[in-house]
Amino acid sequence: MRHIAAPLVARLTGISTDKLREWTSRRALIPADVRPKGKGSPAQFSWQTVLVLRVAVLLREEFRIELQAHKASFLRLRKTLRATSFIALWGRRLSLAPDGVWTINERDDQLPARSLLLIELDPHLDVLRDGFALPDATALTGQFDLFSFPTMHGRGVVGVSSTNAARSVGKRHA
Repeated sequence: MRHIAAPLVARLTGISTDKLREWTSRRALIPADVRPKGKGSPAQFSWQTVLVLRVAVLLREEFRIELQAHKASFLRLRKTLRATSFIALWGRRLSLAPDGVWTINERDDQLPARSLLLIELDPHLDVLRDGFALPDATALTGQFDLFSFPTMHGRGVVGVSSTNAARSVGKRHA
């Protein structure tokens, strides 16, 4: 399983590294997949954990929901995501019931007649695809990409310019 370091996770989630450290270490709201080995060693995160962090940011920023009450719910969501492929999530949405149960639904699924909070996954998957160089939804019908186009051209990861990406690709062909 591929992991990325905390500084990139902070960029992909839109929270500061201090807030990320608070959520993943001090409050242990959503723990890192690989804890830091020591001072100066960043924590490591899987795409599933980054998706849960993005959902947590959405709940906090958009809905003003207190996250600490959902700590166990976030752990269950991460477990559910680990049993689901990245490709299978495209075109789906998450629903959160008042009892803290997460469900992955098709967009056209008939939803139960009760209160639910619905979260569209595709915008979050777009960010993860580019940050982790994961396959796009269009790969469902065809061959998987060897390299993610946005990442190869510097649009996926902040700090990689398209000039440097093109230069490194050019060097390999020379």
